[in-house]
Amino acid sequence: MLSPVREVLLVDLPGHGLSPPLEGRQTIAAYADALEHFIDRNDLAGVDTVGSSVGARLVLELARRGKGGHTVAYDPGGFWHGWETVWFRSTLAASVRLVRLLRRHIPALSQNWAARSLLLAQLSAHPGRLDPWLVQAELTSIAATGVFDAMLCELAHGPLQEGTGTPPGRVTIGWGRQDRLLLPRQAKRAQAAFPTAHLHWFDRCGHFPQWDRPGEAAEVILKTVQG
Repeated sequence: MLSPVREVLLVDLPGHGLSPPLEGRQTIAAYADALEHFIDRNDLAGVDTVGSSVGARLVLELARRGKGGHTVAYDPGGFWHGWETVWFRSTLAASVRLVRLLRRHIPALSQNWAARSLLLAQLSAHPGRLDPWLVQAELTSIAATGVFDAMLCELAHGPLQEGTGTPPGRVTIGWGRQDRLLLPRQAKRAQAAFPTAHLHWFDRCGHFPQWDRPGEAAEVILKTVQG
């Protein structure tokens, strides 16, 4: 939906996909440093950035640092308070442990409506409707990410996300109204940290707008980066 009108670069975070892990602690600051180096090394100054979940927090961190152009962040982390932090870490860790236990059954489970509904209930407003091949790819990737536990620990116990009133471009923060991982109440805190940002609500949508509302998610991105 985006590639016909914009050049799209997909980046594996360190320790994800085919990218080697970082040495030392898997912190947001270290990941953001790695992304900054990637941008500089590839002459991408002023590039528009889009991220979801951890990726959303990272593009907001780049905007806070004055890096990049326009920014779109879907359901970013780092704006939890109190018990919400425990909820985030404990429920996500339990979900990932289950996925790892079922790893060799993922191809079959992904084809089953009831299994998709059970495994992805926290992340999607209607997981049973998701494309089985998307589900298989996502669950396989989650199970194979060796740095996940260390990253989750750093996210939960590290500093909250700081903001800025002077980002390098337009900022849109999107949030699913049925996000059961990063609760919708956190959206107002994100907007307060980035007071010039536009807050877009996705109805009938869970943690990943690109899953539940892909057309709308693409439209929001294009409106932000094209003005």
